Amino acid sequence: MPHTFDLLVIGDANPDIVLGPLDAPLAFGQREQLVDTGLLTLGGSAAIMACGAARLGLEVAFAGRVGNDDAGRFIRTALDARGVNTDALRVDPVLPTPLTVVVTRGDGDRTILTSPGTLSATGPDDIPEALLTGSRHVHAASYFLLPKLAEALPGLLATARAHGVTTSLDTNDDPSGTWAPGRIDATLAVTDFLLPNAQEALALAAAGVPDATGSPAAAGSLEAAAGALATRGPRVVVKNGADGALVHDGRTLLRTSGIPARPLDTVGAGDSFDAGFIAAFLRGLPIAEALAFAAACGALSTRAHGGTAAQPTWDEAGTALARDGKNL
Repeated sequence: MPHTFDLLVIGDANPDIVLGPLDAPLAFGQREQLVDTGLLTLGGSAAIMACGAARLGLEVAFAGRVGNDDAGRFIRTALDARGVNTDALRVDPVLPTPLTVVVTRGDGDRTILTSPGTLSATGPDDIPEALLTGSRHVHAASYFLLPKLAEALPGLLATARAHGVTTSLDTNDDPSGTWAPGRIDATLAVTDFLLPNAQEALALAAAGVPDATGSPAAAGSLEAAAGALATRGPRVVVKNGADGALVHDGRTLLRTSGIPARPLDTVGAGDSFDAGFIAAFLRGLPIAEALAFAAACGALSTRAHGGTAAQPTWDEAGTALARDGKNL
C-alpha cells in the first residue's frame, strides 16, 4: 500500500519558555535574577523532532493532545507553519496544554521545569490507526512523561511493524529517576532504533540489569551500555554532545565525531539529531552515513535560541558535512 506520510511522530508538544544563560544558582526568597535572552517557542521532544524532519524534506504527521487554550492554539499554528500535518493533534476539553520553562547555563547545561497538563491524558485513542499503519516510520518521544501512551506503546509499535513500518523511540529523561526497569522492555522489543543521549543510555542500561542484590547494577562504559540495550531489541543510537555519537547493534559499534560547532543554545539539539537520523535512514543511507548526518543536524540546530529556529535543510547539513570532510 502507498504511504500517506513518511513519518508519524507521537508524543509531547508544548510551548517552551527558554531563559538564560544563568551563571549563578537559581535564587529563591523572592529574588529576581536577570538573564540575557528569553524566548517563547515551540517545545516538546516529539514536536521539535517532527519540525526537524519536515525541514529535511519528509512528509510528517503529528499525533498528540493539547488543551483548549491559547497555548494549544500556539502549538498547532507553530507546527502548521513548519509543514507538519496536525489533523491528529487533538484538543482536550478539560486539561491545559503542557508548559515548559528551560533555564540554560553558559556551559551548555540546563534545568527543565514542566507542567504536564494533557500529557497525563494522552493515550492510544489519540493515535489514528490509519496514520500508524500508513506511514513509512513511526517515532515516539518522551516515554516517561506520557504514562498512558507508554503503557500502550508495545501494542501501537507492534501494529505499525506488522504493516511494514519501522519504529524509533527517544525516551528522554525520567523525572522519577527509576527508568522503568522491566516495564520498558516490551517497547524496546518492537523498536527498531532507540535514540537516547549518553546519560539516558547509561541510566536505561543500568536499570535493566540487576546486580546480585536485585538492585540496578552500576552503569559501565557508554559503549557497554549501548551494547547491553541492543540485546533488548533495538539498534541503539547514542547522542554524546561534542563527542559525537555512536550506534551499536549488539555486535558492531560505529562512531562519528560530529562536526565542529559553537553552540548558542543546545535546547532541542538531540531532537534535531533524531530527525536527521530518521530522515537519512528513510533515504536509504548506510547507518554510518546516517549517524554522521544526524550529528550534523544536531550541531547545526544549536546556531539559534530554541529548538526549531536553526534546524537545517538537507542541503545545509550535507554542505556542513562536506566542509568537515564527510561526504554523503
